[in-house]
Amino acid sequence: MKYTPEKPPLTGETLDTLTARLAEHGEPTFRAKQILDWVYKKRARSWDAMTNLPKNLRVWLDQTFTFMPSELVLNKESTDVTDKLLLRMGDGSLIETVVIRVPQEGVGIEGSRKTICISTQVGCAMACVFCASGLEGLKRDLSAGEIVSQLLQVCYREDERTPRAREELASFDNIVVMGMGEPLANYDALILALSIVNAPWGLGFGARRITISTSGLVPKILKLAEENLSFRLAISLHGATDEVRSQIMPVNKAFPLGKLIPAVRIFNERHGRMITLEFILIEDINDSIDQAIELRGIALDLHAHVNLIPYNTVDGLPWKRPSVERQEAFADVLRDADVSVTLRREKGHDIDAACGQLRLKTEKSIA
Repeated sequence: MKYTPEKPPLTGETLDTLTARLAEHGEPTFRAKQILDWVYKKRARSWDAMTNLPKNLRVWLDQTFTFMPSELVLNKESTDVTDKLLLRMGDGSLIETVVIRVPQEGVGIEGSRKTICISTQVGCAMACVFCASGLEGLKRDLSAGEIVSQLLQVCYREDERTPRAREELASFDNIVVMGMGEPLANYDALILALSIVNAPWGLGFGARRITISTSGLVPKILKLAEENLSFRLAISLHGATDEVRSQIMPVNKAFPLGKLIPAVRIFNERHGRMITLEFILIEDINDSIDQAIELRGIALDLHAHVNLIPYNTVDGLPWKRPSVERQEAFADVLRDADVSVTLRREKGHDIDAACGQLRLKTEKSIA
């Protein structure tokens, strides 16, 4: 399940690997930093834009690397200022990247805080019954360069819309790895990509503003706990008991709550960062007060923040979101125990915001 392009993407190179490749070609080591500055700081979109490089070097770069491994196919804008980008990879695979805006008072959309939700796989093997990403299974992993390219595509678009007002290189405020795929199932590419994003020669984006979400791959959570980079962790819980979680998330059969919660506790102890429990509310599945009580106990045990997400309907799936009253009653059980909780309001429903839904519709329309 791996795509090997004719030329590797430049966005998958680190300063060290690019320096080594250039040295093999007989180029001085300082050229690597120049090239990466063009990519991440100056936002060059072609080799010819790198005007302080010799022409023969630009020709070699063009022959050796793919400049940008993704192209923007479609950009759907929601009435609630959530945007979804549909990107095509070199082999024709489609993935989704989402821009979630939170307008700030007095500054409008130009000054909104932006969270970027990125994908790590084409499709997904986790087979969660409520999710569009896995309806057609896993096609392949994304490479580190393909993961990084999603953020550059957002930067290109946001730089055109709103001049960067901050000294930071990125045109956004937070990154959540919660798009298509199970991030920890593509562990090596994920860590390499986020290291590039975090590096001062890359986007220089702080690790503490990056959240990795997982459905609960316990061995990889423990491995992530050993990383020196201080990423945040979110658990796609969606069921507060093994009975409910196994009903909607097959991963729970391999890694039930009795294994998952201790692993999360270890991560929490080693990194000292509040983790988030993601909980999609599905009518008559996990929205009962009993589930809220069980979730309250888990959240208090882990000192976790709970993110309640009313279900975004997906064509072909039977699940529905609970009523607003039911959502509030569920949230009140947590609030009354002083659990940190956010009840998310609808985002992007009019642009097929559920993970994988836009990709699936597009693939079917061109099949």
